[in-house]
Amino acid sequence: MQAPSFGGVKIPSGNGQVIRLSRGASLSDFGDRIDVNPASLVQVMMHLGEMVTATQSLTDETLQLLGEELKYTIEVVSPEDEDRELLESFSIEFGEDEGGEEDLRARPPVVTVMGHVDHGKTRLLDAIRNTNVVSGEAGGITQHIGAYQVATEVDGEERRITFIDTPGHEAFTAMRARGAQATDIAVLVVAADDGVKPQTAEAIDHAKAAEVPIVVAVNKIDVEGADPQRVRAQLTEYGLVAEEYGGDVQFVDISAKQGVNIDGLLEAVVLTSDASLDLRANPEMQAQGLAIEAYLDRGRGSMATVLVQRGTLNVGDSIVCGDAYGRVRAMLDENGDQVQKAEPSRPVQVLGLTNVPSAGDNFLVVKDDRVARQIAQQREARERFAQQAKASRRVTLDNWQKTLEEGERDELLLIIKGDMSGSVEALEESLLKIEAGGDEVSIRVIGRGVGAITQNDINLAASAGAIIVGFNVRPEGKNSELADRMGVDIRYYSVIYQAIDEVEAALKGMLKPEFEEVQLGSAQIREVFKVPKIGNVAGSIVRDGVIRRNSKARLIRDGVVISDNLTVDSLRRFKDDATEVREGFECGIGIGYNDVRVDDVIETFEMREKPRD
Repeated sequence: MQAPSFGGVKIPSGNGQVIRLSRGASLSDFGDRIDVNPASLVQVMMHLGEMVTATQSLTDETLQLLGEELKYTIEVVSPEDEDRELLESFSIEFGEDEGGEEDLRARPPVVTVMGHVDHGKTRLLDAIRNTNVVSGEAGGITQHIGAYQVATEVDGEERRITFIDTPGHEAFTAMRARGAQATDIAVLVVAADDGVKPQTAEAIDHAKAAEVPIVVAVNKIDVEGADPQRVRAQLTEYGLVAEEYGGDVQFVDISAKQGVNIDGLLEAVVLTSDASLDLRANPEMQAQGLAIEAYLDRGRGSMATVLVQRGTLNVGDSIVCGDAYGRVRAMLDENGDQVQKAEPSRPVQVLGLTNVPSAGDNFLVVKDDRVARQIAQQREARERFAQQAKASRRVTLDNWQKTLEEGERDELLLIIKGDMSGSVEALEESLLKIEAGGDEVSIRVIGRGVGAITQNDINLAASAGAIIVGFNVRPEGKNSELADRMGVDIRYYSVIYQAIDEVEAALKGMLKPEFEEVQLGSAQIREVFKVPKIGNVAGSIVRDGVIRRNSKARLIRDGVVISDNLTVDSLRRFKDDATEVREGFECGIGIGYNDVRVDDVIETFEMREKPRD
């Protein structure tokens, strides 16, 4: 069969041959697999109307398009499958308990608290662990995910429950959904005086999608207008039928503020776990689990809160978590006390990772540091290629010139830095969901990370024309000055809703900054001097404020503006040049305007960006 020709370039037909490629693969990767020069594939893509380079990460659709043209069957390997194959190459089985039934032991249930904003989720968690979280939160909002374990007594036996402290506002939908993946039971908090709200229904959807049992905590029973029975009736419409109505869902009336019936709620969680779930894990194998939260501590480095799902994690284990790896130097419990080991369902804070993993990354213990480093580096490379493919814009020969010429499409490029990986992920998910005029304007996140804003972030923002969003972080060292010099806009936020509102406002109109005029000073002309090659210079006395060289100026005569939009070109005190002259002093002012007269007033001002409400 004759090889098809593309612009004079002949490439052998694949005849249906299957090629497996990683997500985000480039033409070079494809060329290596079929033994073809990548430059030839660039010409094929041009023939197909796509402008791509040999090393550019391609989307799944582009890879499929190229495969169809060359008669190859392209299989894009998902990150999950690729990760599983990677672990299999090291003889590691992730997500399964080793051994047989006799090796399994009962483990505590892992619980996520969900519900509508202001229905009392944080207050309930506060009441359960008897510590005051609310006072330390910006705006009374749970800003990051934590975890802790509590003990309760059921039928004379001590039982433990692990709580994942997920934030409850709709802005953190992605984090709630991710929390539910590690969750055995969901506690749905509904205010007795407010009833079912949109986010209540959203939380129910998350719990059902994760196929976890639900325990309903009817909160605020001590508030005027509370009607717990109305809540029970409303929730029957969502398939949650109380046991007293013949259903299988436990409803518990509580008051988180007064601490009423908290023990009853914990007992309901344990009973639901015993009735609906068989929670067992093998504590004798090497530990595996999930990173719930991570951040960078200035003194101790990367701090990752992990939930052990199977096996036992010990101090000194070699661990890999997402694209981070290291040796467990120390483990801390929810009280900050050191622990030597963590068994299934136990959340602990781990010290010793090389960098900050993402919230939701899985972790596993491997035999030595070398294996951990290899797995982490391959994961990091795979994630980088996948992100590049996700971020790359689809540009065709048909539209790229037209787009450039007409400016039909605007993109708001963002780099997100935060104090917690969960906050960064939640903020990114929320910003990408903003709708602003369809396809006319869009958001693209070109970088994200945990920790202070670095020089690399500023360089990337300057080269790409991006805005840096700092969530509870600031630039390190002198990077703030560097950002000013390079003209990089850095926005700082401590409450996530404010960030979303401002970005949405900017996106909907690509809002230009508003400026307001600020008066600097004024000077009265006493005498006019004619200077060769310069023109008229006004000998003046500064009446108020300050006159600065290069500031904006206007000329006023008898209260009427004679000329606006002038500039103080020259400023002298006697025979010396001056940068500024203050109130009460005499000076010579040149404003590049010759029709100046005695008793005219020169008023100087500057334009300052007006902060938006």
